[in-house]
Amino acid sequence: MGAQINAVTLGVKDLQESKSFYEGLGASVDKEFPGFVSLKFGDASPDLALYPRDGLAAIIGVPPDGAGFSGIVLDYNPPGKGRDRVDEVLSQAERAGGKVVSPAHDAEWGGRVGHFSDPDGNLWQVASY
Repeated sequence: MGAQINAVTLGVKDLQESKSFYEGLGASVDKEFPGFVSLKFGDASPDLALYPRDGLAAIIGVPPDGAGFSGIVLDYNPPGKGRDRVDEVLSQAERAGGKVVSPAHDAEWGGRVGHFSDPDGNLWQVASY
């Protein structure tokens, strides 16, 4: 078997706020220890690990004050079919404490797409194909 991505770790400012945000999007807690939460969105998706930003930066050996666009956008493909799911997920993200960055719109490739940020500014794309 080849290599695979089994987790995405986000450094967050407020662990409980971020945990609540992702639970509001439908994730469930898989593991939780002081200073760490691992969430699942489904059996086939990688874990989403949350770790305090300062602590994660210290482990890696980089400054914790990263600013601006990092060049990374995470994709969230909601279960179910239909273009309306993009609008629903963006509303769900906003209710959970996120910010809609790019409202749902028809993409040039034929699907529907929109973007939101979590409480720490991590960018997520929601798309229906």
